[in-house]
Amino acid sequence: MGANVLCATGQNQSPIDMVDGVFQTLTAADVKLQINDMPEGTEFENLGTTIEVVSKGGTLEAGGKTYEFKQFHFHLPSEHLDNGTSIAMEMHMVFQTPEEDIAVVGVFVDLDTGAAAAADAATTQVITPPAAKRDLGRHPHSRRGEAASAPRADSHLSAIIDLLTSSLATTTGTSSALLETVFSQVAEVASPGSVTKTQPLVMSELVNTLLAGSFQSYSGSLTTPPCSEGVMWLVSTQKLKIQTATFEKVRSVIGFNARHSQNTPGFNNLLAVGAQSAVAAKAAAAVPAAPAVKI
Repeated sequence: MGANVLCATGQNQSPIDMVDGVFQTLTAADVKLQINDMPEGTEFENLGTTIEVVSKGGTLEAGGKTYEFKQFHFHLPSEHLDNGTSIAMEMHMVFQTPEEDIAVVGVFVDLDTGAAAAADAATTQVITPPAAKRDLGRHPHSRRGEAASAPRADSHLSAIIDLLTSSLATTTGTSSALLETVFSQVAEVASPGSVTKTQPLVMSELVNTLLAGSFQSYSGSLTTPPCSEGVMWLVSTQKLKIQTATFEKVRSVIGFNARHSQNTPGFNNLLAVGAQSAVAAKAAAAVPAAPAVKI
């Protein structure tokens, strides 16, 4: 197991079910969040495990530390559960200190299927520079291990995601201009290793949305190998929305790349619990049956 041992033994693994009692609530006053707008756009890449947008500056101050904004990427469906409920998608905003401490802001992304979505679809402008191919080596700004498992073509998982989509069909609201702008070019990064440049990104929309709510904070881990612990998680109470058609386009590229919800922080690792149960079941099966009593 080696470097990835924490994935199977760690007791503070992420993601988790965000229910009362497992997190500390941080208000906007407890967090300082500043992210630079990107008027010239930025790099948008398919890592083969997810799609990632590289940051051009920003900071997060929380828990007495200052973190630098590195990038944001997406998981489908959400990795964290919202009080037991899986959401269509989750965005992870990765921050890091010079000492390599990591903080991740998790943002649920829901579906907007109301009248506003149709209006947004009619006015969305798409400018797609040609995609470029590049080596699959890790980008210098890519998350340190915070990448999802490779997308899997699995009809059962696809059916689950379809069910999730249909269950959210009554959600209404206004689609996120930022996400619609980013995802308007998802076809340009459809292949692993492809990279393009986004349109101008107005990050202030996102910052204002997040600071209008609060954050559910806990100490967890990277959600992918090596599953390093000590990661400061801040899951926003604010949800972003995208159009259903946009979601379907993103799903066709990302596939399923979410880790299942882990055990409550401080409790035994789910894989360890499963292994113990398997050993106990095997031992019970090996016990010889008592001989029949003849009367």
